[in-house]
Amino acid sequence: MIASLQMYDWPEVRQATDQLWQGIARHLGAPVPLSRPDDYTAPWFRDDLLLAQTCGYPFTHALKGKVSYVATPHYAADGCAGPNYCSIVMAREHKPLAAFRDGVAAVNTPDSMSGMLALKLVFTPLAEAGRFFSRAVETGGHVASLAAVQSGEADVCAIDCVCIAMAKRYRPAVLEGLVEIARSPSVPGLPWITRAGDPQAIRRALQAAFAHAELQAPRTALLLHGFSVLPVSTYDRITDLEDQMERSGGLRLL
Repeated sequence: MIASLQMYDWPEVRQATDQLWQGIARHLGAPVPLSRPDDYTAPWFRDDLLLAQTCGYPFTHALKGKVSYVATPHYAADGCAGPNYCSIVMAREHKPLAAFRDGVAAVNTPDSMSGMLALKLVFTPLAEAGRFFSRAVETGGHVASLAAVQSGEADVCAIDCVCIAMAKRYRPAVLEGLVEIARSPSVPGLPWITRAGDPQAIRRALQAAFAHAELQAPRTALLLHGFSVLPVSTYDRITDLEDQMERSGGLRLL
């Protein structure tokens, strides 16, 4: 069995992630160590996956019908509302969105809701024949996208609002010289998933871990303050937004 919680597992909060998982595993009765493979997406596709967190875009695309939904966490971050979140579009200067035409976009990965689709949703209304930016650079991560905009390698990027909140708390330097210029539509947040586990049993373990006073400090460090169990169909909002965008002409990035 494997468990991996790498989506917001910054080095600054790695100990908190470990502590929270140990609490969940204890309540679940599953002494499985937390794994951190170099390819953070690999556990999502393993048949022995006990628990992981994935992005909403893979959940509604590559993983659809292949994993079981567990729950959606709530984060104490500007841009979050219960289980929902948005992306924040960042640039070096505040100017009208149309002024970024023919600029360079930084995108974390091609299958990211918060860094790829969110950026498309914001700029598609301004696109002509699917074109707005001169090109896009793939950075591999949100922090790297922020660095690309800071350095001038790119002009804009869309960043998960939870990452922005974590950066403000733990790495304010990565936001220096950057400003918010827009926000994407709100969608359901990054879900916890399983393949080999019992979703109901995992939810009970999560409930116990979130009620445990000794786990308050790691929960606070991770900006976590609860979770929701949503109908899986709630995530159709992501594909609905994508379909609407494509029908209106879409926007080519990568």
